[in-house]
Amino acid sequence: MGLAGTRHRPPDGRDARRPAGRRSHHTTDPTTTERHALAARLAQSGALHTPTWRRAVESVPREAFLHPGVFLPEPRGRWRPFLADRSPEAEWTRLAYSEQSLVTQLDGSLTPDQATTPEPVPGVPTSSSTEPALVLRMLESLEVAEGMRVLEIGTGTGYSSALLCHRLGEDAVTTVEVDPGVARRADDALEGIGVSTWTVTGDGLLGHPARAPYDRVIATCAVRRVPYTWVRQTRPGGVVLTTLGSWPHGAGLAKVTVGADGTAEGRIVGPASFMHARAQAQPPVTGDLAARAAYADSEREVCVPPTILEEWTPAFLAQLTVPDAQLVHARTAEGEQQRTYLFDPGRESFAEFAPGPRNAADWTVRQGGPVRLWDQVEEVLLAWRDAGSPGVDAVRLRVTETAHHYWLDGTSAPSLRWEHALR
Repeated sequence: MGLAGTRHRPPDGRDARRPAGRRSHHTTDPTTTERHALAARLAQSGALHTPTWRRAVESVPREAFLHPGVFLPEPRGRWRPFLADRSPEAEWTRLAYSEQSLVTQLDGSLTPDQATTPEPVPGVPTSSSTEPALVLRMLESLEVAEGMRVLEIGTGTGYSSALLCHRLGEDAVTTVEVDPGVARRADDALEGIGVSTWTVTGDGLLGHPARAPYDRVIATCAVRRVPYTWVRQTRPGGVVLTTLGSWPHGAGLAKVTVGADGTAEGRIVGPASFMHARAQAQPPVTGDLAARAAYADSEREVCVPPTILEEWTPAFLAQLTVPDAQLVHARTAEGEQQRTYLFDPGRESFAEFAPGPRNAADWTVRQGGPVRLWDQVEEVLLAWRDAGSPGVDAVRLRVTETAHHYWLDGTSAPSLRWEHALR
């Protein structure tokens, strides 16, 4: 999808009433105390270090970006609408300045005010206000400085856009959102607090070449690979920061520096979890899972139990090894786990795991299709253990126009090197 519906500030990029740079915010806002308390908690937890970002947190009203409301999680994958104008003010404010992610849209269209009943509704989250600790950890990792220009992929509610504008000035920030409804609400919220920045409705995977080059690119959605368009639109010496991974659990926050030769190199700086960019999201494996795994070509005891994929680093390494596979946990109607699977629908391959009949610690794996998924993953995890089980921040990567290259720092094991060709 191409870029469309650009809304932005006047051509000179300035508000005639103020000099370029930070916009002032109302100091009499009744949530000032809550904003300062949030900043203090973030600093105490280690998510917030620099005074400039602390001032941004203390100045930007998060509740302005949550209207008309949020969805709160309920059991069995259901969500309860919680509306700002139908909730006690103290309760709404307390929620807005909590340290949790708050879902603002389900299934690509449903907002809390559109729910026909106050009862919980089913749905899959497709937009949210990310937990403040992760937002600030990413913003600080970006290492911005005065005069830099930033491209943000995934405007979402607009809260992180407002923080960037407070730090760098409105004209320094370009933010792209694929969902027109989400983009409109974010733009309205930004304007509502007096911030007029460059907001674009379009496919963020294409970047926004009209305002390139950028000094920094930050994505608030997860991608399966770094789009080379982001590298191309970043100045040499500039930084791209994005979450890499295709599973909800086990993604890594990648930080790469763009070189003069058009490549980008860096490392995974830590764990992260974001909703996926819609253009790269994999359709979930559904239907009769038993039928998908009916014909196994082999069955054996595992050397490494699949429960290791509950740990962040093994899950990330598994995704590097079988990048098109999905981890699926099947449950009974009562919510009890029955089976764990790896499915690669494109290659018609699967691995099905079951605990041993006598000892739940003794797992077996059935594998079918042309690719032995668990054989490949298990080889990598055994090599990772032999290397001392380093954290996800030991993974380095290099992005070129034709491929992504990954390797584990400090080891020369061939199984701990990966190449993903772009196709």
